[in-house]
Amino acid sequence: MGHISRKLAGRLDGDRRAQQRLREEIAKIQDRSDWVPDPVHAAYVCAQNLTSTFAEGVSPLPEFKPYHEAAANAEEEYMPSGPPLSPLTASYFTTWAFFDLRFGRDLETIGSILLDVSQHLKLSLLNFTVARQLQQSRMGIYEQCDASNSMFRLRELITDDEFTCIVPAGYPGQKGQLWYVRLCPPIPGYDYHLAFTTPYVLQGASKADWIAYLERSLDRLTGADPRAKLFHLLKYGRHTNGWNEYIFQAYCGHESGAVFLAGLPDVPKSLPHADTTGKRLCG
Repeated sequence: MGHISRKLAGRLDGDRRAQQRLREEIAKIQDRSDWVPDPVHAAYVCAQNLTSTFAEGVSPLPEFKPYHEAAANAEEEYMPSGPPLSPLTASYFTTWAFFDLRFGRDLETIGSILLDVSQHLKLSLLNFTVARQLQQSRMGIYEQCDASNSMFRLRELITDDEFTCIVPAGYPGQKGQLWYVRLCPPIPGYDYHLAFTTPYVLQGASKADWIAYLERSLDRLTGADPRAKLFHLLKYGRHTNGWNEYIFQAYCGHESGAVFLAGLPDVPKSLPHADTTGKRLCG
């Protein structure tokens, strides 16, 4: 349990009324089971909304000031709403803000703190499990292998891990396309993953180009475990807004259910909207 989690747990123990109010707000969310027709998608949407309610309830507290400032600054900078207003979709930005944006001396996230104080909030076992899986999830770069009967098979670059998943955004894609997307694992009783975010379809750079980018990026990171380094790169980036900035600079179009990006993060000239002054380079 991190420093902010401990402070919040102590605060909730000392203020039973505040604890009860937060419990009641979360109970309104976690008892819902009718968000969307697919049960796996429904479970993740429920956990995402539950985390949003938790974030709203705790963000005014002084110990969450670093989070509030970082999230507000990113929201002002990128105006996440999906094209045409912004290439950062709501599904992408909220999962980043809740589960990837680290703050405080122990580098906690809203998701990790929610899990730490879950007993104070009486989370159901399913919601705790799904919230934990969201916290452990990350964006990844995958090649679309095939699709049939509403199921997609994606293979991750570098690891070559394969996943069968559903894509609620409805984008059919094409075999051989590269997608930047957040895959979430199955929930108990089901055997398929969920592409939780709207797929970002990567164009203008080949599979070999992206593998080379990932390999040179991993070489810059310390540690002996390549999977751990890949996790760190794709979840946290080289700096807080690194992947947000890449999406912002790489945007080159969209259609129903997908957003298109061009170029590589560390090749500024390949990005359609790179800032040539160097102030906004994300590589």
